[in-house]
This record gives sequence, C-alpha cells and structure tokens, in this order.
Amino acid sequence: MRILVGLINGMISGATPILLAALGGAYTFYAGVFNIAMEGMLLTGAFFAVLGSYYTGSWLIGVLLAVLGALFLALIFILFAVVLKTDEFVTGIALNLFAVGATTYMLRKIFSVKGVFSNAGIQPIPSVRIPLLEQIPVLGEILSGQNLMVWVAVLATFLTYFLIFHTHFGLRLRAAGYNPARLDSSGVPSSRMRALSLLASGVLCGLGGAFLSLGYVNLFAENMSAGRGWISLAAIILVNGNPMGIALISLLFGFSDGLGLLLQGYRVSAQFTAMVPYIATLIALYFYAARKKKLKST
Repeated sequence: MRILVGLINGMISGATPILLAALGGAYTFYAGVFNIAMEGMLLTGAFFAVLGSYYTGSWLIGVLLAVLGALFLALIFILFAVVLKTDEFVTGIALNLFAVGATTYMLRKIFSVKGVFSNAGIQPIPSVRIPLLEQIPVLGEILSGQNLMVWVAVLATFLTYFLIFHTHFGLRLRAAGYNPARLDSSGVPSSRMRALSLLASGVLCGLGGAFLSLGYVNLFAENMSAGRGWISLAAIILVNGNPMGIALISLLFGFSDGLGLLLQGYRVSAQFTAMVPYIATLIALYFYAARKKKLKST
C-alpha cells in the first residue's frame, strides 16, 4: 500500500508543472497561436523562482519573480509573433534556445556555479496539511501534505475551463482562433486576444516553473524543465485543448514520471527511468495519430 501511495503522490507532483504549462498553452491553442515557447517559459520561471527565494528569503517573492520572468518571454513572443507577424514556430524555438542560454549564463554569473545551484537559503513553497483529512488512512496520505502549487493547479484547471467555455472572454478567445476576420469586424482585434492568451500562458508557465524549482525539488539545475514544455504541448494536442482532458493527460504523464522514480528504487538505471515520460509521450501521440487517421478514413 505504501508503494501505491508513493506512486500516486509521485504522479501528482510529476503532473503539476505539466498541467500548469499545458493550461497556459490551452489559452493560446484556442486563440490560434502555436506556442512552443512553453519549455523556455518553464525554465525561466524555475530560475527566477530560485533567484527571488534565495535573495529575499521569501518563497512568495520567488513565485512572483518566476511569473515575471515567464511574462518577459511572453512579451517577446507577442512582439515578434503578434505585432511583427514573424513565424510562430521559429519565434518559439528561438525563445527556448534563448532561455537555456540565458539561465545558464545567469547561473554562472550570479551564483558562480555550473550545473546545479542548491542552498539552504532557498525557501521552498510550503505544503498544505488538512487537519481532519490527514486522519483518514490512504486518502489523507495522498491529499494532505501536497504542495500549495498542486492546489493552485487544481484551481487553475476549473478556472481555465470556466473562462474559456462560459465567459465572453472565452468566446472572443475561441473566435480569435476559429474566425479572426469575423472577430476583427465585430470591433474586437484578434491580435489583442492572442496577446492576452500569451500573457495568460506566461503566468501559468511561470507558476509551473516555480513549482519545478521550489516545490518538486529545492534547487535550480541547468535545463531542468527537461522537455516538460514539449510534453505539455503534446497534452494539449491530444485533447484539443480541453482543460479537463489536459488534467487527465497530465496525470498520465505524471504517473510515468512517478513510475520512473519508483523504478530507481529497484536499482534500475536513472538514465533509463528518465526516458519513461518521453516514451509515454510518443505512445500517446502514436495512438492520437492513429485515431485521427481512422476518423479521416470513415
């Protein structure tokens, strides 16, 4: 039973950064923006979270800096892809490469270390204990004691679903993706909705990055986003951007992440277990492509 509880807790922790980034990507998905810069936004958020937490001794300021760091990349994306109409794919790739280089450079210049920065002065995001719930066997072990950002991700899932499907903002957001010309003719610039979607994506990716460096672990490592932004993109594609579907797919990827960690306890090579989430991504995309092909043929 302890193994099962540990696996579920690992699944939840592994799913949280993917879910937050993918929810941010859902906004851009419906606005018709192909945002592949989520990987860079996650990494930038992770770095600035550690920077803020270490120098101020406050995890909250770390989270705020993480959001600002990811928003900075979102603003660059808006400038090039929305205002200057450059290719979104090329812009996203450039931002991802910029994030890797910039965080590595700042890690060495500011903290004077290579690879990993870990220090007792880094304040982690706290966990939330639920007094009555934690007395319940199994359920209490799973739900009580989860990191605060896990509950933020749960709240963000319902909020994103409500905003996209039950508000005027969501209606305009979807119109920007489905029929931008008609939205423009109604007096609402589609470019404004696309810019807002990228800002929302920056905020959520920043939160995901903060969880990576102040919740999942308590350090910053070079390129520590490790493809989670790409996995988030796969999650969005698999469920056509539906926030509830994204949550389920993120849990699936989180399970593969937790399974990889569990296997390390049985002396399976860490390099091999690190492949598990990406193998799961490839399998999921294969079945998605097969389903699409079958639907087209019928």
